[in-house]
Amino acid sequence: MRAMILAAGLGTRMGALTDNAPKALLRVGGKPLLQLHLESLARSGFRDVVINHGRFGAQIEALFGCGRTFGLTIHYSAEGDEPLETAGGIRRALPLLGRGPFLVVNADVWTDFDFASLRSRIPAAAHIVLVPNPDHHAKGDFGLAGMQVTESGATRLTYSGIGVFHPQFFQRLEEGRAPLAPLLREAIGQGKVTGEYFTGQWFDVGTPDRLDRIDQGLRPKS
Repeated sequence: MRAMILAAGLGTRMGALTDNAPKALLRVGGKPLLQLHLESLARSGFRDVVINHGRFGAQIEALFGCGRTFGLTIHYSAEGDEPLETAGGIRRALPLLGRGPFLVVNADVWTDFDFASLRSRIPAAAHIVLVPNPDHHAKGDFGLAGMQVTESGATRLTYSGIGVFHPQFFQRLEEGRAPLAPLLREAIGQGKVTGEYFTGQWFDVGTPDRLDRIDQGLRPKS
């Protein structure tokens, strides 16, 4: 199974921190967010990784190169200064992702989730990881009945930005900008999306304050 790290976002909520660098290279615990994902994927047995990037993407390629340092082969999908959003970015990268299901993870989350646990997933459309709702997203996104993701439910959970997708899920998309949520909701309505609930460490690095909190938590205590 191949993996894709979504790293093309502009990071506008990070303010001056992303004036001259991509959000995926912001550091927590002394390492770029993107590097933490690469290390985790390598530990989990992945060998081929696709990274999409946008503005300042050349910095990502210069830092990680072909991926040999991590025991990986890295392929890059460049989007330029205008990101294609999640589904559009994945659609652009399909030729690099092979014919089988592939893992997707957002670059701007930090987690101790075991990516190896997803390598055996063969979804009809998608299998997504859901987490407890963070304070900044208290209403959540979806329900979960057993392993079936639902639009409603007594308890709603938040999509973690981690999932396994079948290439056919994106095949009918035209090239260009496209968000993921409408595609997921359509497939959920058709009963084609499964999921699992993860209660371990997971943080959305969406603002400078959250970045600082995660950074402080990961730094060695003196």
